[in-house]
Amino acid sequence: MPEYRRSVGIVLLNRHGEVFVGRRIDIPSVPAWQMPQGGIDPGETPREAALRELKEEIGTDKAEILRESRTWLLYDLPSELGGTVWGGCYRGQKQKWFAMRFTGSDSDINLATAHPEFDCWQWVPPRRVPEMIVAFKRQLYLDIFAEFREHCIASPDKDKP
Repeated sequence: MPEYRRSVGIVLLNRHGEVFVGRRIDIPSVPAWQMPQGGIDPGETPREAALRELKEEIGTDKAEILRESRTWLLYDLPSELGGTVWGGCYRGQKQKWFAMRFTGSDSDINLATAHPEFDCWQWVPPRRVPEMIVAFKRQLYLDIFAEFREHCIASPDKDKP
């Protein structure tokens, strides 16, 4: 049976406690939103991969790491995708997740990267994210938000200009 692909995921939070989600460019038939994520390159630590993926996927490195997930989290691809994604070499992903605070402004986010993955993006409350993503990742996202709960609460200055 194929192995799990080692990768990272990023819960990028703005100062209001909202989460960055991007709409995948490669799934035009349904709105498939997700948080930034990607594979870990050989010789790279998960932290290094998370910072690199942020820059590669949304064009910015203006973020600070708040916390790393305690464990690796897994998800399986649905059978209809198993033979097509990543050349059929993996059954799903084994991910280390990072909560990060976005330190830039919205104008620092640029989806026109060398290999674009998203065609648009938005900040959304954490409670909305699981309903926006593909069903096979939903439980993973619920688990991540439960673990990073203290970081996903809006800051006291949310309503200030």
